[in-house]
Amino acid sequence: MFNVTKKSIQWGEETLTLETGKVARQADGSVIATLGETSVMANVTFARKQKPGQDFFPLTVHYQEKYYAAGKVPGGFFKREARPTEKETLTARLIDRPIRPLFVPGFKNEVLVMCTVLSHDLVNDPDMVAMIAASAALTISGAPFMGPIASCRVGFEDGDYVLNPTVDDMQDLRLNPEQRLDLVVAGTKDAVMMVESEAYELTEAEMLGAVNFAHEQIQPVIDLIIDLAEDCAKEPFDFAAPDYSELFEAVKAAGDADMRAAFAISDKQERTSAVAAARDTIKAALTEEQLDDANLGSALKKLEAGILRGDVVKTGVRIDGRKTDEIRPIVSETGLLPRTHGSALFTRGETQGLVVTTLGTGDDEQFIDALHGNFKSNFLLHYNFPPYSVGEVGRVGGPGRREIGHGKLAWRALQAVLPASTDFPYTIRLVSEITESNGSSSMASVCGGSLSMMDAGVPLKAPVAGVAMGLILEEDGSYAILSDILGDEDHLGDMDFKVAGTEKGITSLQMDIKIAGITPEIMEKALEQAKAGRVHILGEMANALTEASDFSVHAPRIETMQIPTDKIREVIGSGGKVIREIVEVSGAKVDINDEGIIKIASPNGESIKKAYDMIYSIVAEPEEGAIYTGKVVKIVDFGAFVNFFGKRDGLVHVSQIENRRLNHPSDVLKEGQEVKVKLLGFDDRGKVRLSMKIVDQATGEEIKPEE
Repeated sequence: MFNVTKKSIQWGEETLTLETGKVARQADGSVIATLGETSVMANVTFARKQKPGQDFFPLTVHYQEKYYAAGKVPGGFFKREARPTEKETLTARLIDRPIRPLFVPGFKNEVLVMCTVLSHDLVNDPDMVAMIAASAALTISGAPFMGPIASCRVGFEDGDYVLNPTVDDMQDLRLNPEQRLDLVVAGTKDAVMMVESEAYELTEAEMLGAVNFAHEQIQPVIDLIIDLAEDCAKEPFDFAAPDYSELFEAVKAAGDADMRAAFAISDKQERTSAVAAARDTIKAALTEEQLDDANLGSALKKLEAGILRGDVVKTGVRIDGRKTDEIRPIVSETGLLPRTHGSALFTRGETQGLVVTTLGTGDDEQFIDALHGNFKSNFLLHYNFPPYSVGEVGRVGGPGRREIGHGKLAWRALQAVLPASTDFPYTIRLVSEITESNGSSSMASVCGGSLSMMDAGVPLKAPVAGVAMGLILEEDGSYAILSDILGDEDHLGDMDFKVAGTEKGITSLQMDIKIAGITPEIMEKALEQAKAGRVHILGEMANALTEASDFSVHAPRIETMQIPTDKIREVIGSGGKVIREIVEVSGAKVDINDEGIIKIASPNGESIKKAYDMIYSIVAEPEEGAIYTGKVVKIVDFGAFVNFFGKRDGLVHVSQIENRRLNHPSDVLKEGQEVKVKLLGFDDRGKVRLSMKIVDQATGEEIKPEE
């Protein structure tokens, strides 16, 4: 019934297995990849015909983590997997980016790739397994895919690169100083196609070494996929790239001069209008048959790309007049918004981001229900890209894949320099509002985010800046590396290479290649050029701020205190009664964790002090010989009970009230009266002994014997 093909290799410390032929047999390609006990099923289907008028490649990648894979039941009311989590969205993008450029040029049939996590051993992250499964499924599907690719994750510990570190090793690297890198690399047999990383000020040489290490480690996996395909791949889909050379020549003859003049305009809005006018001129010169040709869009794009790319490589001058390594003018401003905790406006050429910082308490931490467990995050970065930022109209809704991906890239770049939560016990939320865009807005978010946090008083280890690099690689091998690319250079170029970091080293690297990879030499030169650009941007940012500012008066103050863990129950009280009373009386927020660390937050210093004193009175032990102010709570024949230390009462014997004989304590005391007492000690039964007569009731000073 089943025609199963199964291949395995030893990969690092685990066995990697690819299996096909048993499950999802109606899909064009279906592979279950297993690493350790983590299994991901990838299913590929593709349309046999192109939709009429389709002028782009409609590839869709989905990645789904099923809770049953880790033996969990989903949270929430419906107890069912809902919309994609951030991890699922980012992983879908991670798979899409290296496979998209490897489809045969001109192929515009609809393709669907679905990856489903079936089993998770909580050791091996399923995202890399999913990418390998997707590559294998595409390779055996018969689709015109020029793969295979493979991928791996690389760590960096004690100067050594680590292949596929565990989930726990990569969890919250900020709290794990031994691990300095979380790098994902995907590539073909000959070249690297995609890089994504979170790093802790690695040098350019260390980062390049990690990429090369990863490319070496994925070679056995590529061989495994080829071995699988040789046994079970379907017949290749009969597809030949359309020949539109005659149409291109007609387009070029009709509008080469106008298009070249349009790309010579440096202002984006004017250039966009001129390019649109040149397109209209070209279309006016074409025949009805040529206008109806489905390849017209490709021919126009080829003309635009040829003008932009060829001139840059030949002359070294870009469409806005800059040299290849030149950064656009930068203006940095901070403290724009009076009521926010921190704000910055970062403008680089025609790209601008307004980044706002809000400081919160432990109650504001984000609770993340992940497949490998539940955890909290105290650093949030949200990126918004409204249509007006590029002068367009459009639908405004929730964040899409692009917004989530760009926000996560900026998050990775900045979190490496955050202070430890023990030193700065705040939840930090950054919101990047992109108000203009022509070039990398994610890198503008990094620069603006760094300035905004310093404006809010966050003691960063160092400022962070980011720059987007581009590449134009011609068929003859000549190339140009571009610093701080424009939107058109990104759209028509061969590489999008984003590097963020401090003056000391790299904190994040992201690379996407639109061609069949680049050489290590090109990547090394790009990293060197990016470092020069990053240092230049940091210098421009220093004109606004070089270190953390004073706290905003509107930001909450947080004070921490450590109490013995056996006192936690007393601070919380039965059903939370005690801690609720502390919050109500003091007006401060109080957060306590299982380790006995208490965070007290309020914009009002007096509220913090009141809450601190109330907690201290519960957890601290009274000190023998100390003088306290208390209240008489009960009078009896033999003395008075005084509440002198939190909820602790003690007895002032009738003989210790005054230096004279009293008939009854009520002769001088009444309930509710405030008195000053000295703690004499504890009797054999642990009862507290207090004295009033040796304390001056007016001043609170101890009365010496000679007095």
